[in-house]
Amino acid sequence: MSLKQNEIRVIEVGPRDGLQNERTPIPTDVKLRFISSLVASGIEEIEATSFVSPKWVPQLADACEVVQGLSSGPKFSALVPNSRGLTRALECGVNRIAVFTAASEAFTKKNINMSIKESIDEFESVIRQFRAEVSDGWVRAYVSTAFECPYAGRIPSKAVCDVVERVLELGIDELSIGDTLGVAAPKEVESLTRDLLSFVSPEKLCYHFHDTYGLAVANTAQALEMGVTSFDSSAGGLGGCPYAPGATGNMATEDLVYFALRTGIPCSIDLDRLANASLEILESLGRRPQAKAQVARLALASETCPK
Repeated sequence: MSLKQNEIRVIEVGPRDGLQNERTPIPTDVKLRFISSLVASGIEEIEATSFVSPKWVPQLADACEVVQGLSSGPKFSALVPNSRGLTRALECGVNRIAVFTAASEAFTKKNINMSIKESIDEFESVIRQFRAEVSDGWVRAYVSTAFECPYAGRIPSKAVCDVVERVLELGIDELSIGDTLGVAAPKEVESLTRDLLSFVSPEKLCYHFHDTYGLAVANTAQALEMGVTSFDSSAGGLGGCPYAPGATGNMATEDLVYFALRTGIPCSIDLDRLANASLEILESLGRRPQAKAQVARLALASETCPK
């Protein structure tokens, strides 16, 4: 399949996944300006926050304030880890949610203190309640550590497929398959994707690549070749996994968009606006831009601006 025949779908996860592990508190108004800038760049789907316990993730304690401050138009979603989180999300008017499990028993236990079965049982209840209360609701399921686990090592494709099959039985709308450590190479993506596509339609699959070894865009190209066109990414490459030692951030949205535009894949996101969208957040965290396409576009803009 030619890459040019695919239209890429970008799901921005920076406001949630990019910030959830940051210890530096980010004010709500700064988060909302970040999201507004992402929308202004042309991004249409954004995971805005998570209704996790404020005790465990204080950065996202303002989840309801963030949701209530969002503009109308784009598709906003929120991660909902359990029934308590769902209750809060429903009170705030959320109609698109995400739930979370993993393909590794060791990782699931370490991350959320549950077995894979317990995690699926938990969000089966969450999904049932959500569907009962939101007639037009949309549900995504994350399956992380799809290639390797920091505690259990490489994960067999069969283990991933077994979890995905159980998750599909819950009636979810989309699966996000995560390379949590950012270690996968295109051949591994090809192999897992082939196995998944034997029983999942490509329209229902999304990949969530981390860029630890710089292969996130190459892995994206491989998935696109096989018909998967949806990808999670984070502006500025924000994010990472605290349970994955050495894992760096998510695939940068700027790198994903540049790849799409340069390859001739239809993409309506303004790369220059996008490159500026995370600057206030990065400044708040005391960091300089590091995402390759972001750095390049900012440098180009600096050189071409009148002195």
